[in-house]
Amino acid sequence: MTKTPMEERSFHFISGLPRSGSTLLSAILRQNPRFHAGITSPVSEIFVALLEAMSDRREASVFLDDEARQRVLRGMMINYYATREAQVIFDTSRLWCSKMPALATLFPRAKLIACVRDTSWIVDSIERLVRRNAFRPSGIFNFQGSGTVYSRATALASSDGLVGFAYDALREAFFGDHAQRMLLVQYDTLASNPQKVLEAVYDFIGEPWFEHDFGNVAFEEGEAFDERLGTPGLHRVGRQVRAEPRTTILPQDLFRRFEGDAFWRQPGQDMRGVRIV
Repeated sequence: MTKTPMEERSFHFISGLPRSGSTLLSAILRQNPRFHAGITSPVSEIFVALLEAMSDRREASVFLDDEARQRVLRGMMINYYATREAQVIFDTSRLWCSKMPALATLFPRAKLIACVRDTSWIVDSIERLVRRNAFRPSGIFNFQGSGTVYSRATALASSDGLVGFAYDALREAFFGDHAQRMLLVQYDTLASNPQKVLEAVYDFIGEPWFEHDFGNVAFEEGEAFDERLGTPGLHRVGRQVRAEPRTTILPQDLFRRFEGDAFWRQPGQDMRGVRIV
């Protein structure tokens, strides 16, 4: 396959809440040979590092203006994917919801797909991983072997925690000036009706439809990442897309702690006309 010239590529972003279907969505999208999608890439961390390196904290920033900063950031993102043959690039990071103004400037045609799920079930999902890997302290909790389900939930929900940061960033994007660039994908819809979700994604980004195989989804890219994090199975995707009803393993008082967090379903909250599927 001939590589697509940089200027002809489209860039989009996958963000939102953890354990909410972003890996599953990427696994389905990459069935389309025109698309590249994967788990969290290093691009967002490099993006932040470059922002800080070009800030006024550095004396040499006197030689930089915003146009120069934009060229550096855009160039980094484009060149990171220079060896990919796909025409449409989806970069994944929970950080992107907090960088909507910058993304809108760097890639004016870019859209953001935010995967969402009830917080209680996110915490439940992470706790299942912790218990499944009982002899492997997880990097999610700084490899600490102590703690309880309550302390883990509190750490996850803190403003700098895995869930709390992503939740705050999602709210920032949802209520911000660039909210119409967002498509919210609910995990339950993706698991129970992937056809509906993918049709909405294609329509949102303006790409021609590709017939996906929801009964034969393959994705092994995250295994090495999960092993290094001490959390095997974090990005595991089942071959067949299906909803699997279950009861929570969380204590009921803890499960109820996060009731009402799904602001996107609350009447009157969607003031920006965000599309939700």
